[in-house]
Amino acid sequence: MSEIAANLARVGERIAAACRRSGRDPSQVRLISVTKNVPVERMQEAIASGVTAVGENRVQEAVAKYAQLGHAVEWHLIGYLQTNKVRQLLPWVHLIHSLDRLGLAAELQRQAERTDQEAIRVLLQVNVAGEISKHGLAPGEVMPFLHRLADYPRLKVCGLMTIAPLTGNSEDTRPVFRELRLLGERIAAGARPGVEMQYLSMGMSQDFEVAIEEGSNMVRIGTAIFGRR
Repeated sequence: MSEIAANLARVGERIAAACRRSGRDPSQVRLISVTKNVPVERMQEAIASGVTAVGENRVQEAVAKYAQLGHAVEWHLIGYLQTNKVRQLLPWVHLIHSLDRLGLAAELQRQAERTDQEAIRVLLQVNVAGEISKHGLAPGEVMPFLHRLADYPRLKVCGLMTIAPLTGNSEDTRPVFRELRLLGERIAAGARPGVEMQYLSMGMSQDFEVAIEEGSNMVRIGTAIFGRR
C-alpha cells in the first residue's frame, strides 16, 4: 500500500470514529482532498486510491491541473475567488466554497448567463471567529446576504463553509463549528428559493474530528493525506 493510500485509510478510520461518537453514518461525510501544491502525479496516485473530489485554493493552479486530469475527479474551489478569475473556472468547477460578497455573486451570475449555465453551486463562507486575517461574512451578515442573492437566480446556495482558528487544541474550535451548524439550521428552517442547506464544509486536518462531531458533512483535508508541502 502506498503512503497516500495508507494515509487515506487512516483518515477514513478517523472520520468513521468521529461519526460513531456523534451517532452518524460515515457515508454522510464527504471528503474533499486538498491538493494545493500537490503535483499531478501524486494527485493521480490519490485518485487511484479512491479520492473522488479535490479542493484547490488558487484558480491558476486548479486550471493547470484540470488541463491534465479533466473529469477524472470532482473539482472544488475552496480559496478566495477574485472576480476576474471566475471565467476560467466555468463550467467545470463542481462547487465554489467561498462566496462572501455581492460583487462576486454578480460576476458569477454574469458568467452563468454568458455561457448559459443553468446553475452555479456555491457555499457561503462565514468568518465565524471574526478573524481579521480571514475572508467571509460575519454570522450576522448571512441572512441579509441571502436575501440579496435573490437578484442572482443562477446561483444555487448549497450550504455554508468556515475555517476555524488554528489552535494547539482542536477542542477550542468546537464553538466555531457549533455556531455554523446552528446558523445552517436557522437558514434551513426558512425556505428560500435557490437555497438548500445541503453541506456544512468545516474541518481540516487539525480539527476535522471535532467538526464532524458538531455536524460537518464535508471536510477539507490535505496535510493528513499528502503530508506537509
